[in-house]
Amino acid sequence: MAVFTDGRGLSDEEMQALAREMNLSETTFVLPRESSIERERGVRVRIFTVHEELPFAGHPTLGTAFQLRGSTGAREIALDLDVGKVPIQFEEKPGQPVFGEMTQVDPKFGERHDREAVVRACGFRDGDIDPSLPIETISTGMPFTVVPMRGLEIIRNLHLDMKGADEYLRRSGGKFFYFVSRETVDPTARLHARMIFYNGEDPATGSAAGCAAAWMVAHGVAKPEERVLIEQGLEMKRPSRIFVRASRQDDRVVNVRVGGNVIEVLNGEVSF
Repeated sequence: MAVFTDGRGLSDEEMQALAREMNLSETTFVLPRESSIERERGVRVRIFTVHEELPFAGHPTLGTAFQLRGSTGAREIALDLDVGKVPIQFEEKPGQPVFGEMTQVDPKFGERHDREAVVRACGFRDGDIDPSLPIETISTGMPFTVVPMRGLEIIRNLHLDMKGADEYLRRSGGKFFYFVSRETVDPTARLHARMIFYNGEDPATGSAAGCAAAWMVAHGVAKPEERVLIEQGLEMKRPSRIFVRASRQDDRVVNVRVGGNVIEVLNGEVSF
């Protein structure tokens, strides 16, 4: 993802054009304000894909917070996104890269889906979807429909009918499908995941991983407060390691957290 550190003065159209030029999963624009406002409400940030602005996305939230933190050693950075204030906490341990963990808004559980309807819409074969877990739409700022696939071979050889999938999602209220498998490449991972969307495939989807964390705790795939690993991006040869956890409060899943490490690979300027 790309971070524009000062987007003041840019129009919506210019931000969208710059995001298309970057041609990455997401591009963020930081809009600096008075320090008193930022202390209260967080640093204002807008998130764009190559096609549209998003109210929330996990990967750019974490990456932008790392960029804002820089070498300050701050323990927390808060962002003011369209979904509200999202805090990111940082952990430092000797000999290890800095770990950042965002707290997403509490999950909203939506529709549970008929397995055969999803099979038909996505162009899958009978038996591709794991019948032991529900297909469910969940939002922690962005609604994803979590689809459990039966095994690693099936998810790695996924052939998605994009038109049918998009039509189904528009009817059912999900933004994108998040395909997961409990069979993984890394034996320490809890889920293997893929997120295919209009820009191809996303190597890491923090917003969807938060939904998956809530889904795992709700359905016994992970225990409350257990930090587990989701592996994603392997099919693209851009492997990502996303660490997630969530809590239970009475009969509700709350306090969804998604974290990982960030590496700066390029720094430059854009001139008009």
